[in-house]
Amino acid sequence: MQTPTTAQIRTAIEVLTKLGERLNTHAEHSVMQLSESPAGAHHAGRIEVSAIEQTTRIETVAAQLKNWRDGLLEQRRQCVSHHV
Repeated sequence: MQTPTTAQIRTAIEVLTKLGERLNTHAEHSVMQLSESPAGAHHAGRIEVSAIEQTTRIETVAAQLKNWRDGLLEQRRQCVSHHV
């Protein structure tokens, strides 16, 4: 398998960021549609916790991708400086 380019990693980071935003928006809309009852409040809490957990995972993967991209950029800089 070939190492992705830094542009491909950047695109993946952007897609993950958009996914996190979409999850939060969907959770907000879902919570607003629930009835104001104890069961609705309980379900709203579960939706919010789930959204937080998912976006936290997404942010973790995005941070790992950013570190990988930065490492690849640094390797590229070192290769260029050694060839010059």
